[in-house]
Amino acid sequence: MSVYGQLMNFVEQKLGPFAGKVGSQRHITALRDGFLVAMPFIIVGSFILIFANPPFAADTQNAFGRAWLDFVGAHRTTIVMPWTMSMGLMSLFISMGVAYSLAKSYKMDTIGAAALSAMSFLLAAAPEKNGALPLEHFGGTGIFTALLVAFYSVELTRFLRKHNITIRLPEQVPPAIAASFALLLPVLAIFLTLYPLSLLIQNSFNLQIPDAVMVLFQPLVSASNSLPAILGAILLSQLLWFSGIHGDNIVISILSPVFLINLSANSVAYAAGENVPNLFTQPFWDFYLCIGGSGATIGLVVLMSFSRAIHLKSIGRMSFLPGLFQVNEPVIFGTPMVMNPTLFLPFVFVPLINAMVAYVALNTGLVARAVAMTPWTTPALVGAAWGSGWALSATLLTAFLIVLDILIYYPFFKAFEKQKLADEQTPENQSVTQ
Repeated sequence: MSVYGQLMNFVEQKLGPFAGKVGSQRHITALRDGFLVAMPFIIVGSFILIFANPPFAADTQNAFGRAWLDFVGAHRTTIVMPWTMSMGLMSLFISMGVAYSLAKSYKMDTIGAAALSAMSFLLAAAPEKNGALPLEHFGGTGIFTALLVAFYSVELTRFLRKHNITIRLPEQVPPAIAASFALLLPVLAIFLTLYPLSLLIQNSFNLQIPDAVMVLFQPLVSASNSLPAILGAILLSQLLWFSGIHGDNIVISILSPVFLINLSANSVAYAAGENVPNLFTQPFWDFYLCIGGSGATIGLVVLMSFSRAIHLKSIGRMSFLPGLFQVNEPVIFGTPMVMNPTLFLPFVFVPLINAMVAYVALNTGLVARAVAMTPWTTPALVGAAWGSGWALSATLLTAFLIVLDILIYYPFFKAFEKQKLADEQTPENQSVTQ
C-alpha cells in the first residue's frame, strides 16, 4: 500500500473516529462554548487597549498623532478602565460560561451553576485584601483556574444531586425558589473544600491557587510558542478537515486557554511599553496560518476564480467573498477538498509552510506580534494589522503569504483543473451544460 493510502487509512479508521469522540465530549464542548461567551468582552477590550496605545512615536510631529497621544496621556486611566472591566476580567466570564454550558449538557440549573462557578473562582483567585478584591488573576493568569473551578463546581453539584444530597421542597413551591434552596448544599460544599485548599496553599507556599496552577501548566504554555507545537497543532487540524471533521472546532477548543493566556500577557506588556513575549495567539492562527479559512484556501479560490473549468470557476467566484472573511466551507465542500487526493498535499501543508515563514518573521522581530483579539471573520489583511496594534509589517507578511500560497497551490490546481476539464468534455456532461 502507498504512503498516501496508509495515511488515509489512519485518518479514516483511527484519527477520525477518535477526534469525533473528543469533539463531542461534553467538557470539551463546554470549554469551547465558555470561551465564546467571553469573546465579545475580549474583542471590545482589545480595541480599547489599542486605542489607549496610539501607533505613533512619542516625539511624532504628525498633527493627528500628536493630538491622539496628548489626549490619551491626559485621560489614560479613564480610557483604560473599560479594558480592565472586559478583557481584564476574562477569567471570570470564562468560568461562568463554561459552567453554564456544562450544566446545560447535564440538564441542570444553568444560572445557578454559573453563579456557583463565579463564587468558586473568587474564592480561589481573589482573596479579599484591605476591603478590596485583587484583580491580578482575573486576566490570563487565571484562565486555567477558571476552567478547573467551573468543572469542579458543576461536577460537585451533580454528584450531590445524583446521591440525593440536596434540600427538597414541596411541589407547590415555585421552581425559582426550589432551585435556590437546591443550591444551598453545593455552596456549602464549595466553602468546605475549595476555601480550605486556598488557605492551605497561601499559608504553606505563599501562593494563591492561580499561581500554583500556572506553575503546573507553565511548561505547556511555554512550549506553545515553539515551532514543533505550532506545526503539530495545525497539522492535526488539517488532517481532521481532510477527513471531513471540523478540525478547528476540536483543536482550537483545546488551544483556547493557551491562546488567551499568551494574548493576555502580550497585551499587558504592550500596555506597559515592554517587549511583547508570546508568538502563538489566535490572530497568528487566523491571519497567517489559515488565510481565508482552514487550509489557507484564499490562494486556491483566487486561482479557481479564473479557471477554464466551469465547475471550478463557479465555486471559486462563489467562494471569494466568504473566503475574504475567513469562511471557506463553500470551497472545502464545493470543490470538494475533503478526501481529494489531488489537493491533499497543498491543503494540508500550505498552512504548515505559512507557519514556518510567520514563525521566522515574528521571532526575528521583522513583524510585530499580536496584542489584541480580533473577530476571526475579519479580512486577514486588516485583522493581522489590527491584532498587532495596527502594525503595517503584519499586513505585509499576510500579503506575502497569500502570494506564496497561490504559487504553491498552482501546480496542484492545474492538475485538478485538467481532471475537471476532461470530465466536462464527456458526452453526458456536455449534454447537461447545453
